[in-house]
Amino acid sequence: MADPRIRCGIGGWTFAPWRGTFYPNGLRQADELKYAGEHLGAIEINGTYYGTQKPESFAKWRDAVPEGFKFTVKASRYCTNRKDLREAGASIEKFVGQGLVELGDKLGPLFWQFMPTKKFDATEFEGFLKMLPEKIDGMPLRHALEVRHESFLCSEFIGLARQYNAAVVCSHSEKYPQISDQTADFSYTRLMCSREDVETGYSDSQLDAWAATAKDWMNGKSPDDMEYVSSPATLASARDVYMFVISGAKIRAPAAAQALMKRIED
Repeated sequence: MADPRIRCGIGGWTFAPWRGTFYPNGLRQADELKYAGEHLGAIEINGTYYGTQKPESFAKWRDAVPEGFKFTVKASRYCTNRKDLREAGASIEKFVGQGLVELGDKLGPLFWQFMPTKKFDATEFEGFLKMLPEKIDGMPLRHALEVRHESFLCSEFIGLARQYNAAVVCSHSEKYPQISDQTADFSYTRLMCSREDVETGYSDSQLDAWAATAKDWMNGKSPDDMEYVSSPATLASARDVYMFVISGAKIRAPAAAQALMKRIED
């Protein structure tokens, strides 16, 4: 793989309260993605969760951001919000085939988010993982899994994720369990506890800690102060790291992501 990088970003780029706080006053809405691409490392596309997008839209987004920028793409709810995930094959095919290939080398991981009520069933979940494509039109695909039920806090789930090289999303949340095991050749973190009364969303000490963790993961290390649900595998190689400030006090997300980037670059 190319030299590993840490990319910090936000979810989406269209949010009215960011105008005048993140986006300069007077910036055309049509130029907001270009501006975000110049000041962040990645964006999580969430509109794909609710409906399919046109290939032309992906191509337009690709051309708006600089080289090295990545889009991660949230999978359709019809793929993940199911009683039996093994029945999602047609929906997975439709999601992957809607035009993601147009993002080219700006396509980052595909993000699969499961309902908080979805419990871990090893047979069902492995059946789902087997259906996730490794490539589309010759382009390698990476997969990140955000599970939000405590039944996933088990070594069997972690083992399955490692077997299929799927990253378990490390969610910093007051609602959902935080799983810090590194299970793939990349890392994916979602920080969901930003506060509006803090200009950078997270305190300096919290930002310092997350930046240090991101560096450790990129360099193939397991931070000593992180809790794991199973014995962590020794990280044998460096990896790309995606760290998104998402949810929480959304107005603070860009500032938090930029504050993380500054610490990582220093």
